[in-house]
Amino acid sequence: MTFLQLMVVGVLSTPVPAGPRIAPVGFSERLATATDSLTSTDTVPRKRPKSIDYSDAYYTRLEIHRVASYAELPLFAAEYVLGERLLKEERTGFPSQGLKTAHTTVALGLGALFTVNTVTGVWNLWESRNDPANRALRLIHSVAMLGADAGFAWAGASGGGAKRDLSNANHHRTISVSSMALATAGTAMMWLFHN
Repeated sequence: MTFLQLMVVGVLSTPVPAGPRIAPVGFSERLATATDSLTSTDTVPRKRPKSIDYSDAYYTRLEIHRVASYAELPLFAAEYVLGERLLKEERTGFPSQGLKTAHTTVALGLGALFTVNTVTGVWNLWESRNDPANRALRLIHSVAMLGADAGFAWAGASGGGAKRDLSNANHHRTISVSSMALATAGTAMMWLFHN
């Protein structure tokens, strides 16, 4: 062993003398003040994050909701084109029955799509109510989509009047296009900002 190693072993193996220890004057007060300031500022009680458990059904509903949302924009485009053609034919006085049927069929498809997405979306919103991640985004999306649901219900109710005169048809169109715009904004928001 080298001299340095012998010194370290000797220091470490030397017993500490028993008996009272004498600290410098004022040392214990300074030590108490230092430990008080450390505990008051450096140790902040922290809440432990709660784990959020989602059921398997949540993920199944989420996948249905997500896949169904991809059909939304093509159905909007088809309904808009059919509605514009129908309005043009209404102005000429000869709307075709096939065009009316197509417009109604696509509207029913949109109704089915929004029913599925409303049920799956509200159910998952309820299950995720304790999850703070993206809460504001989920709530804004939900309000926008429920507003669009209400708009589409109103558009459907005003659709019968659209057959009678052109001002009712324009009113129906305004409600429908506004609802489509709101739903598109709500859907795009989730596609773009949800991680």
